[in-house]
Amino acid sequence: MNILQSFKMAWRSIAGKRGRSILTILSIFIGIAAVMTIVSVMEGMKDYTRQQYSQMGSNKITVSIYSWMWDENGNSTGKDYFPDLYNYCNSISEYVLGVSPQGYVNATVSYGTKTTANAQYEYDEQTGRVKSAPPRSFYASDQYLIVNSYELAKGRNLTLLDIEDYHQVCVIGPEAANYFFERMNPIGKKLLFNGNEFEVVGLLSPKGDGTEFNQNDNVILLPYTTRRVLGGEAPTEFQVQARDSESLPIAMSLIGGFLKGLVDNRTGGYNVYSESNWQQYENQYLTMISLVLGGIAAISLVVGGIGIMNIMLVTVTERTKEIGIRRAIGAQKSSIISQFLIEAGMLCGMGGLVGIFFGTIGSLVLGNLLYHITIWPLPWVTAAALGLSIFLGLIFGSYPAWKAANLQPVEALRAE
Repeated sequence: MNILQSFKMAWRSIAGKRGRSILTILSIFIGIAAVMTIVSVMEGMKDYTRQQYSQMGSNKITVSIYSWMWDENGNSTGKDYFPDLYNYCNSISEYVLGVSPQGYVNATVSYGTKTTANAQYEYDEQTGRVKSAPPRSFYASDQYLIVNSYELAKGRNLTLLDIEDYHQVCVIGPEAANYFFERMNPIGKKLLFNGNEFEVVGLLSPKGDGTEFNQNDNVILLPYTTRRVLGGEAPTEFQVQARDSESLPIAMSLIGGFLKGLVDNRTGGYNVYSESNWQQYENQYLTMISLVLGGIAAISLVVGGIGIMNIMLVTVTERTKEIGIRRAIGAQKSSIISQFLIEAGMLCGMGGLVGIFFGTIGSLVLGNLLYHITIWPLPWVTAAALGLSIFLGLIFGSYPAWKAANLQPVEALRAE
């Protein structure tokens, strides 16, 4: 018997017992769909995380300098370390591209009747995604754009002169420009920060694709020295952009050594760490979760495989006389084994195809519900799911196939 005949006989056997075959396929597709959905969602989440870190900028170092001393009003008495950090980072420019403070501006921003005082987040009723939000204001240096991977669309960037002379100017993102000015050109317009006029001198290029709201485009950047006009403590969080991945550990070591001699450990402390470390930890965490959940879902595959073995043993019992006739007229054991292995593989393969279909639907639904992103299963996940289902059929169909091939022809012919 050739392979094509084995496939035809396997198909007739499956089609002849439709109800039983459908129930057997169900036991496999549930496990395949569960494993595929879990793996796809976790891989999609990893990709989403990588995109978020990419938008924030790669090879980035976060520096935190804090004080343990406060005045009677609860305000930190720590000094402004940024000028020293700025000068030092510029002195090691072979490893560092730029440095900037990373602090929020606690001020009400307004233009005409538009104000952030009572602004609320607006959500799309269908998708649940943010479609409008009050802009966020940050204190920045002239190197903020380099550090955070921004580009200018119009106007100019903040300059060192703006910072040294406390110029009341600002650079805004496209979402913030749309919030205050809608379709007007924002360059030259003046925003009020707690009643203080700040001229818009630059417009950032969008980081998003322009099809939906992006929080990274909803920013306003002010020279960090203007905190003396608006009030607020000295910045304590700083971002440093390393020149490349090879320069990253060197820059971290040099900055750590510099701060050790600058910060008095009797009144404060500091931390120097890389955003890429957090990305690695998060990816490891997501991988661990996917392994645990995938392992739990894989149990259903084992249960389904046992069901396949049980059904194939029943099939062998039902076709004992047929097997005896074939053995009596000269059929080889290998022919009997291949026939039953092909049947088991076809059953599990069909279950795998159904599982892939529902696993794809599950990935799309969970991706939109949990993360508001569209997650399509990766090609290797789909191929692995189909391969795994067929492999299960071959493994759990081996014993029934072996039992069928080893039936004695005389005893098999006597079977009723």
